[in-house]
Amino acid sequence: MAKKKVNKLPHSEAVYRRWYMEMYLMRKFEEKCGQLYIQQKFGGFCHLYIGQEAILSGMMEAIKPTDRVITAYRDHAHPLVMGSDPKRVMAELYGKQTGLSKGKGGSMHMFDKEKNLFGGHGIVGGQIGLGAGIAFADMYRDEDHVTVCFMGDGAARQGILHETFNMAMNWKLPVIFIIENNQYAMGTSVERTTNVTDMSKIALSYDMPAETVDGMSPEDVCASIKIAAQRGRKGQGPTLLNIETYRYKGHSMSDPQKYRTKDEVHEYQEKDPITHVKKVLLDQKWMTADEIKAVEKEVKAEVEEAVKFAEESPLPEPHELYEDVYIQEDYPFVKD
Repeated sequence: MAKKKVNKLPHSEAVYRRWYMEMYLMRKFEEKCGQLYIQQKFGGFCHLYIGQEAILSGMMEAIKPTDRVITAYRDHAHPLVMGSDPKRVMAELYGKQTGLSKGKGGSMHMFDKEKNLFGGHGIVGGQIGLGAGIAFADMYRDEDHVTVCFMGDGAARQGILHETFNMAMNWKLPVIFIIENNQYAMGTSVERTTNVTDMSKIALSYDMPAETVDGMSPEDVCASIKIAAQRGRKGQGPTLLNIETYRYKGHSMSDPQKYRTKDEVHEYQEKDPITHVKKVLLDQKWMTADEIKAVEKEVKAEVEEAVKFAEESPLPEPHELYEDVYIQEDYPFVKD
């Protein structure tokens, strides 16, 4: 694991309170998704974010609301932490008209234009080039935005990463490339895919600033992303962050997880970021045990409300198959 950089509490009571509520919502939402998937309430694939919550909470404290985020297909938690309505996220999983993408994206393609979430993407590594493209557009328009582009440790082996890194450094694009390094590309460990296990070293041949970060610590994640965002805004170009984390569940709901031991999972669960933030709140006497229970009750009720909303929402009408495909107003060369 990466060494911790933070030796004291770097944030206020309000931040730790927000982190606890955010991470607990992500955790309970994903646990509910796992239950609903087993019940066959929705189909397709389902990739859970359980264990990786500190990355997104740390990110949100480090960037501006106008900054852009793009990610892969483990993407239910991203809209939740960015402020999307949990009811609409759940409805999207159900394929309902009230979903974030009108039920057309499902589990692997969560988008929210109003929150600057440029989507989850099912093509492994496909979002890497798109993230750089978004950053290029912002730089071209002279707009003060930074793009946070997430990928998994498996996606980092795709050729598009190298082409994108070269252009991003050459043009000094305001983009933060984040490897959510949960140690496994599906069932293949990092050690079996490369002899360079410190994935921050991928940036060396491009002279790109990079570091390895403890992804179980929202404090460390926040500090590193904040520095990377400042670099991007100053025109100093991209940063690569190898954020070491762990998913407690399988790659997807169909994963038997035979490639790792229970002891390994338990080792990471002992570093659980939600438990850490809860301990800070109690130790600092910022919240009592009863107040924390009240927050947890509120979050659980919010998740149940999201399920009820999704269950009761209508399915898309057949004509929706032809909607949101082309926008003729923007492309006058498209004929009727």
